[in-house]
Amino acid sequence: MKLKYPIVEHFYTLQGEGFYAGNAAYFVRLGGCDVGCVWCDTKESWDAKNHPTFESDDIKNWIKNTAAKIVVITGGEPLMHDLNVLTAALKNENLQTNLETSGSHAFSGNIDWVCLSPKKFKPALDANYALANELKIIVFNKSDFDFAISEAKKVSEKCLLYLQPEWSKEKEMLPMIIDFIQQNPQWKLSLQTHKHLQIP
Repeated sequence: MKLKYPIVEHFYTLQGEGFYAGNAAYFVRLGGCDVGCVWCDTKESWDAKNHPTFESDDIKNWIKNTAAKIVVITGGEPLMHDLNVLTAALKNENLQTNLETSGSHAFSGNIDWVCLSPKKFKPALDANYALANELKIIVFNKSDFDFAISEAKKVSEKCLLYLQPEWSKEKEMLPMIIDFIQQNPQWKLSLQTHKHLQIP
């Protein structure tokens, strides 16, 4: 089966956020998103038609030319696409497949690690919460702490919980996040370390 995926960008770097922060990873950013976060830092990814399409074998070959062992499929909203063909190609190369998603569309693909980052703008599907290995809530204002508490009730007990300040609000929100985590130590802090390091 041949499927083509709209590719916004792809690059080999270090994971900047969450559980896999600091690990070498190949990022594949798929075009298309209907969530519409006002603070999104990849708004150019929203319209899939604006990006060239490639087959899964093309994508696999990019990654094979590096030493990457982990592939992060991100977006946009990657679950707007059928990920079965893409992840099958990656798993055939014994690559670990990690997914970053808002969870707002039906799940597809053979995924090893799911980072679920639900948004108020378009809620995650109920079925996707049980699949999350990592729940990442972006903190843009104080109300996001209440959102985080409510979202954490929907994931499994094994799911890791992360709070991450929205980049433009980091200095403002970080003291509040630190205080919240000290009072709720089941949560961890996630920072966009790749932006601090000025790497992709």
